[in-house]
Amino acid sequence: METYRDLNNDSGVSAYEISNDSITVRFKTGAAYLYNYASTGVPDIEEMKRLAKSGDGLNSYIGRKVKGNYAKRLA
Repeated sequence: METYRDLNNDSGVSAYEISNDSITVRFKTGAAYLYNYASTGVPDIEEMKRLAKSGDGLNSYIGRKVKGNYAKRLA
């Protein structure tokens, strides 16, 4: 997993891993979730990938738009 840069130092996200059709997000609590096209939708996954790479806004986007639409809790 890549460390989430958290440019504003205000995120609950600590790391992420991007695949072709999914993103796995690890939160500072230790919980990790797999989000994929089937569970979350292509537009939201692509936006989550963009936000992860930018290092800003991923946690709030998940809270506002994605919420519980994950494919699997990993940890």
